[in-house]
Amino acid sequence: MNAAVCADVGSTYTKAAVVDLDGGRLVAVASAPTTVGTDVLHGLDAAVAAATARAGVRGEVPWFVCSSAGGGLRLAVVGYEPLVTAQAGRRVGLSAGANVVHVAAGRLGGADLAALRAARPDVVLLVGGTDGGDAEVLTHNATRLAKARWRVPVVLAGNADVRDDLYVLLAAAKVPVTAVDNVLPRIGVLAPGAARAAIREVFLRHVIGGKKLSRGGRFARLVRAATPDAVLTGVEVLADTLGGDLVVVDVGGATTDVYSVLTPDERDSGPGREVAGTLWRARTVEGDLGMRWSAPGVVRAAVEERLLAAGEADELAAAAAVRAADPGFLPAGDADRAADRRIAALAATVAVRRHARGASTGERAGRDLRDVKLMVGSGGVLRHADAADAAGLLAAVLGDHAGGWPLPRAARAVVDVDYVLAAGGLLAADHPRAAAALLRRHLDADRHPAAATDRDAPTRHAVA
Repeated sequence: MNAAVCADVGSTYTKAAVVDLDGGRLVAVASAPTTVGTDVLHGLDAAVAAATARAGVRGEVPWFVCSSAGGGLRLAVVGYEPLVTAQAGRRVGLSAGANVVHVAAGRLGGADLAALRAARPDVVLLVGGTDGGDAEVLTHNATRLAKARWRVPVVLAGNADVRDDLYVLLAAAKVPVTAVDNVLPRIGVLAPGAARAAIREVFLRHVIGGKKLSRGGRFARLVRAATPDAVLTGVEVLADTLGGDLVVVDVGGATTDVYSVLTPDERDSGPGREVAGTLWRARTVEGDLGMRWSAPGVVRAAVEERLLAAGEADELAAAAAVRAADPGFLPAGDADRAADRRIAALAATVAVRRHARGASTGERAGRDLRDVKLMVGSGGVLRHADAADAAGLLAAVLGDHAGGWPLPRAARAVVDVDYVLAAGGLLAADHPRAAAALLRRHLDADRHPAAATDRDAPTRHAVA
């Protein structure tokens, strides 16, 4: 068997999968607690050893690893104007798998620089001006970072007319800087590719090693992407493989992420187009919506969105507080499981509302999900639910008639039970056919109804 290992070192659990590259088939999966307190390689090696043993793999096989351990990638965006280049930069950062922790716009002053430091970014995306347009603010901000002896890596992706000069300025001040093409070369034209690639490279070169997650350099050499970046790549491959628009909602312990891939609309070039450009392949992160750390935020958001029944808020708030106080909480009975399902359904519904309305993407008209053909649910709460409960959760999102966004007209639903989106994204560059086959086999809703596993289901194993 021509096999490879795909692994995701998450904030809580490390998940490993053995993939048959010839058939694009998932052979075995295993998980182990992420050992951030000691060395993340301990948990990674344990999960991989269990998966390869169950798969009967002998000898060396290639490893493809992504990571969100230690908080993942924290990105700050510094732009020219809040509704144009700063917003464009924010969208690019989210598409690169980053948690955008700070956005600044305009000329950086002393208080702005202090706020930027306080956000503790791993990377700064420095943007501003269209090519040939205003260069004064971008030049001011680059100069300010140089004089401040800034040592956090900077990706410079602004006005091409001054890019080379500002690169020299920052590099001379010993600022770790990478210069790439402008994220907004013209008004209404968003070009995320070069900046996204540079953020990924900086994450691998500086951030993984800098988080002190492991002794030595082996872990840094193994990791190929931030987990959300790998998942978005998997979402893109799935969209290209199946054709048509799709949306993914990933309910996690701390955040709920929404990914969408839309077909570019030629009408988007008219007078009403987004000045910051449209990101046809987008991701948003809702940091106040999660199953454990952010569970109280789910209840607060549900109250604001008027999603709760009369008298439900107090009981659900108490359940959320228990989960936030103990992120390792496991439901012990029917009542606990029911609370988990309710929190998950609310988190998914609010997250998709925000994504579709444009509240999270900054798009004035929101994201048009009417032509979405496939909705994929992800996250442990969905993967471990029975088929009926998982299907009901996704049905609630697809039937959210009071949400203030136009619903998909004919969407099917499926759950990423075997966590193949990240694996497909990791394999996409080196093994594109295997990645496409893997995603089609496990997530084609024509073959698999919501929450159903593949008929060739992999062998599962958990490591204590």
